[in-house]
Amino acid sequence: MDFLSEHQPELLPGNRQLPPVQGVVEAPHGTTIVSVTFPGGVVLAGDRRATMGNVIAQRDIEKVFPADEYSAVGIAGTAGLAVEMVKLFQLELEHFEKVEGAQLSLEGKANRLSTMIRSNLGMAMQGLAVVPLFAGYDVDRGKGRIFSYDVTGGRSEEHGYAATGSGSVFARGAMKKLFRDDLTEDQATTLVVQALYDAADDDSATGGPDVARRIYPIVTVITEDGFRRLTEEESSGIARAILERRLAQPDGPRAELL
Repeated sequence: MDFLSEHQPELLPGNRQLPPVQGVVEAPHGTTIVSVTFPGGVVLAGDRRATMGNVIAQRDIEKVFPADEYSAVGIAGTAGLAVEMVKLFQLELEHFEKVEGAQLSLEGKANRLSTMIRSNLGMAMQGLAVVPLFAGYDVDRGKGRIFSYDVTGGRSEEHGYAATGSGSVFARGAMKKLFRDDLTEDQATTLVVQALYDAADDDSATGGPDVARRIYPIVTVITEDGFRRLTEEESSGIARAILERRLAQPDGPRAELL
């Protein structure tokens, strides 16, 4: 970003010439992202639907990306700007590690992402907001941590679980009922898919598991061993087990995870 500021500042999101306001700009938007901590790490997951107004723009969009070895970003908001921001964020973290010979702390990564979101405020005021969810394993503290943001770049650390996007209200309600401090990794991955299922049940912009097209939520786990994305077989196995359970309990489990 320092290089661009000196040589081509107009390429930075905050310095772009904004078009005159002529109504709402129609662009694909990513929706629901959820995250939950468990002893030893954190899980970050997202559905696969992107919407443009009342139209499904894409059914299999990628919304969760590794930021580096020990952190990940889930995007909600204007998809094109969000993906561009994540790529720039990945590049900055890699550049810092090469120059300094050490990784930026998880707190530092969260602060840097906050600055990048704030630089997009002009676009956000015209309806092109980017509101990601950042999660990672804090090597210094030995635990998973979650950070949420608002459109101005305001950063908040969430404890236990968090959600962002259009279906976040419903996903958060589901996680509130199912979360425990002693979750295992398998239970945590099941919990986030349960939350996404509940969000899709009440929010039309959130896509549930699509068995016919074999499109399932993206689920990632970050522990002391680093970032890992569940395979399609693992994600589909969790989703299918939940679907089977929902045939008997359409509203899902209430007081227990399994």
